[in-house]
Amino acid sequence: MLAPGVCMNIISARRSKDGYGTLSNPEKFLNQDFQQLKEYCLIRRVRFIDDMFPPDHRSIGRDILQPADLVRVEWVRPSKIVPKPSFIVDGVSRFDFGQGLVGNCWFLASIGALTFQDFILKQVVPLEQTFDEDYCGLFHFRFWRFGKWVDVVIDDKLPTINGQLIFVHSKNPTEFWPALLEKAYAKVCGSYSDMNAGTPVEAMVDFTGGVHMCVQLSEPPADLWELMCRAGQAKSLMGCGTPQGETSANTVLPNGLVQGHAYAVTGVREVLSRAKAERLVRLWNPWGQGEWSGDWSDRSPVWQTVSPQDRETCLSVREDGEFWMTLQDFCKFYSDLDICCSCPDFLDGSSSCHWKSSFHEGRWVAGISAGGCMNHPETFWTNPQYRVEVGGLQGGCADSQGENNLLVSLMQKPDKRNRRLVQNLHIGFSVFEVPKEYRAVRGKFPAVFFGRNKPVAQMDRYTDAREVMQLLSLKPGEFLIVPSTFNPNETASFILTVLSKAETHVHESSGGNNPEQMETEKPSAQDSAADEDNNRTLFRQFSDKYEEVDAEQLQSLLNGKILKGDLKSGGFSTDACRSMVALMDTSITGKLNSEEFVSLWRKIVTYKDIFSHCDVSRTGTLSLSELRKAIMASGKTISDDMLNVMALRYGASSGFITLENFIALVLRFDRMSQIFRQLSDGAAVTLREPEVIKLIFL
Repeated sequence: MLAPGVCMNIISARRSKDGYGTLSNPEKFLNQDFQQLKEYCLIRRVRFIDDMFPPDHRSIGRDILQPADLVRVEWVRPSKIVPKPSFIVDGVSRFDFGQGLVGNCWFLASIGALTFQDFILKQVVPLEQTFDEDYCGLFHFRFWRFGKWVDVVIDDKLPTINGQLIFVHSKNPTEFWPALLEKAYAKVCGSYSDMNAGTPVEAMVDFTGGVHMCVQLSEPPADLWELMCRAGQAKSLMGCGTPQGETSANTVLPNGLVQGHAYAVTGVREVLSRAKAERLVRLWNPWGQGEWSGDWSDRSPVWQTVSPQDRETCLSVREDGEFWMTLQDFCKFYSDLDICCSCPDFLDGSSSCHWKSSFHEGRWVAGISAGGCMNHPETFWTNPQYRVEVGGLQGGCADSQGENNLLVSLMQKPDKRNRRLVQNLHIGFSVFEVPKEYRAVRGKFPAVFFGRNKPVAQMDRYTDAREVMQLLSLKPGEFLIVPSTFNPNETASFILTVLSKAETHVHESSGGNNPEQMETEKPSAQDSAADEDNNRTLFRQFSDKYEEVDAEQLQSLLNGKILKGDLKSGGFSTDACRSMVALMDTSITGKLNSEEFVSLWRKIVTYKDIFSHCDVSRTGTLSLSELRKAIMASGKTISDDMLNVMALRYGASSGFITLENFIALVLRFDRMSQIFRQLSDGAAVTLREPEVIKLIFL
């Protein structure tokens, strides 16, 4: 039996802190262990068949092949295609392969860029794999997927028609690393068809787990050339794309470029032509053919104006999909440039500055922590909030104090396995400076803060991209980053990454009480001697001859006195009342004595008053935003994560909380918090308090 989701969430968080999901200790994708599977196959002398990505039409997916062609597909191992297959033949090169039927030029352009960086290539493609020693039809590759490195296992059965590979294929028919790498990535995406359409940056980030920067070439920065040169020296991956035409088809223009197509940037070089410096960009078409025909193309006469040495170094006249063009033409005919690097040092030219990174996972939950953008001031404050302390720059880095010193990246995580089903939300973030009077505040900053303080930095626009990022220039001090979706009540997970030249401390600021709200929203509770007498009289009326109250008697009392017979939502169940008795029954008799009953009843009356005060809509239920206020009014600190667990456990399918469920929730929350504090003062506790609180709501 699988562990409950909350348990798995806690386990995953602990594993991440212990280094699980890093490059040296990658997570096993779909829980498939490469070494264990290999040992099993070798001992049993069988060839591996991957039942998690089966060699059939499900792994090909929809809309790539016509039904008549789909039935002709045969999945075969490389040894059935050629007599002596090899994983790699004479090294790895961008010229090794060409695109197949699936529209994944974005992925293949990224592979083309990857072949230039041996260190990154070895991270993704374990090069020691062969078809010779210990071969059992099993291969594996590593990708960075939304915050974690994963090790992806595949079998080597490849889809063919008439003995020919239908997807990526090598120029040398005996070489199979490109086809197997593509299959592993197709498994991660859900199928081959799920790889259709995309941008190079998606795969480049998955190859590096690094920093991504996107440049709109219609408005290039003044230092674009210097940026590209630094990126090349820093062993970055670079990709770009041409604008889409009137249709989604990849139309070849008269100048040789393809509309709506991804290319790899494979080099930059400055040459002297007619006593003038020319800045050239080299690009590669993942089709393996089809090249630019303008100035500085393979057969352009302008190559005769450079030195023989430059011509010998740069010019290669052959139909291989690679060509040169000027930086001006590059900006004119291409729409965007993506740069991705494991290390962000390429962002500026200062070798004395080293960027430090901070990584945080979060979630927007409708009704709880999905407040939308600043166009929605009444809910914007409910978004996840992150406090950032930015220190001053030290040493030689201090000379560039006024320049960009912080990079903030926001990536949304999909909630579906199949890439084609993922609907990216419009996301962005705002950054606020924290004034001195707010620095002592713990927990979320209230709506009034955002009404009085304008952001010092924010996204120009919210986009439906997988990742958005922005370089910032912030002075030393304390700041608040608020990531959000454009519209409120949109549920999604995200990763917030903060990179800084200076010493920077980042922590989530979602838990804790808001003093301003507590002051105005917490109802007053009168606890007089008369109330005590009334409670004891009530106890005597409902207790048995032993002056005790059991769960059934408590149920009758609660439904009659608290709900006053209004049982349209079901009322207090016997199970809920048994739970209450168990929480308050210190003598472990299964019943409540006078003191235990009076203590319980006092809490129930208080919680009922809080419920009534926070039910501003007067529906007899609490919405998720009202639940947050009610929990805070009860004197409890609560994080977005914990509030979400409470809503899932105690809320109806509509998301609303009834009075009886609210009382059961807060009572359990209160008692478990007390128990944890008692345990913390005594014996060793292996679970942290938020983990305990989450588990009790299962």
